Amino acid sequence: MKEKINTEKLPLHIAVIMDGNGRWAKKQGAMRVFGHRNAIKAVRDTTEACAELGIKYLTLYAFSTENWSRPQAEVNALMELLVSTIRSETETLMKNNVRLLAIGNIQNLPKNCQKELAEAIEITSRNTGLSLVLALSYSGRWEITEAIKQISTKVASGELSVNEITDQVISQHLTTKNIPDPELLIRTSGEMRISNFLLWQIAYTELFICDTLWPDFRRENLYEAILAYQQRERRFGKISEQVNA
Repeated sequence: MKEKINTEKLPLHIAVIMDGNGRWAKKQGAMRVFGHRNAIKAVRDTTEACAELGIKYLTLYAFSTENWSRPQAEVNALMELLVSTIRSETETLMKNNVRLLAIGNIQNLPKNCQKELAEAIEITSRNTGLSLVLALSYSGRWEITEAIKQISTKVASGELSVNEITDQVISQHLTTKNIPDPELLIRTSGEMRISNFLLWQIAYTELFICDTLWPDFRRENLYEAILAYQQRERRFGKISEQVNA
């Protein structure tokens, strides 16, 4: 399937809603955290495949602001898993020339998570290949609300006028301000919703929904999504004749 991909028409940025860990674990007769642990294989394979193809940005929805309301034992296990994974995978990121970034309300994470994350981001900061963006303690509504607060403060201080507020200005106040909008959004497990993810950025993003549960997702599934993306006509509100002129 990889050989069918047109490397001249790759999406610059792929975003993934990694869904189905709990259901995968339930099918195995195990606790939900077992699904989260096995999901690391999917993250590793997807990241390596994107790096090999030459994708520039891969954003993974790792932990939403709504996830804090899950049972405390699961949240604690997720945070411990996050710390151990970042620590163990940093060497692999370096080997694959991957730069690690993070978006979200990082201050809400436990201090040890913040520390491991900051260290990995610093260690990989000079890598020039794929940028792997982890969305942690993140939600689209939170991000837009924070942007509005920042812009409102600038208007109140006279630094910015109301008439100067454009969609570009709003984009520059988001946590993704230096990251291009995703061109392809993949959601696993067959669920048909956005789940408060990159609400501003996905205005014209192509959606690909697959039934595969995230722990079972592998590079072949990624290739399938990219091939589907390449078969679509992206019109951005125009008609086909204008796009193909």
